[in-house]
Amino acid sequence: MDYNVKLDIFEGPLDLLLHLIRKNEMDIYDIPIAVITEQYLEYLELMKELNIHIAGNFLVMAATLIHIKSRMLLPRPPEEEEEEDPRMELTRPLLEYLQFKEAAERLSLRPLLYRDVFTRDFPAPELAEKKEEGLIRVGIFELMDAVRRIFLERKEGESVPLPSPLIPIEKKMEEILARLQGRGKLFLEELVPEPFSRSELIVAFLALLELAKQQKIVLYQERPAGDILIYDFLPPAVIS
Repeated sequence: MDYNVKLDIFEGPLDLLLHLIRKNEMDIYDIPIAVITEQYLEYLELMKELNIHIAGNFLVMAATLIHIKSRMLLPRPPEEEEEEDPRMELTRPLLEYLQFKEAAERLSLRPLLYRDVFTRDFPAPELAEKKEEGLIRVGIFELMDAVRRIFLERKEGESVPLPSPLIPIEKKMEEILARLQGRGKLFLEELVPEPFSRSELIVAFLALLELAKQQKIVLYQERPAGDILIYDFLPPAVIS
């Protein structure tokens, strides 16, 4: 069986839609449904290529987007009463989800929450109280954007099939941690040789996701769409 990362432990379809809206500087009340549907489906294809398990809710959202797109393409008889914009079927849950995320972020700033409550997704109290300045915390979709750029911009070597069932994810994880111990930070591009093989890039990507899940590393950018920086769980407080 091929090594798989289950995406639902990181972020879900609403997170992907919000990422696309921010990335394209779209108005959440006036989403260009054809554009966002096309880009959403492109991300699903990239997930498959990167050996990410696509949970069913991602596929349900894809069907929803296609349905809304088809409704907007259909002509409306002039005698019918004005109907609600089909895109509200998407906008409403996005706005509700944003409210929940903002509330969760406010709660995460309360040290008392971490004093007595621990789950696999929350950092330890002493880590939660520290803040990073000058860096942008990134998630899986920003990392996927960076991988896509490598696919498009860098020279790919001779195609090598992704090994199965023995994918050296653990070995790559150990390599990343060892290099971090000596330097403190790494750039994503440093983990992929030039010319790169697709299998090497996928292994590096999966290793980073697994390390992030285990809270052994954290991923940052100095600016939106910038280079991915890999740190031990906490980076320096200020990056000059």
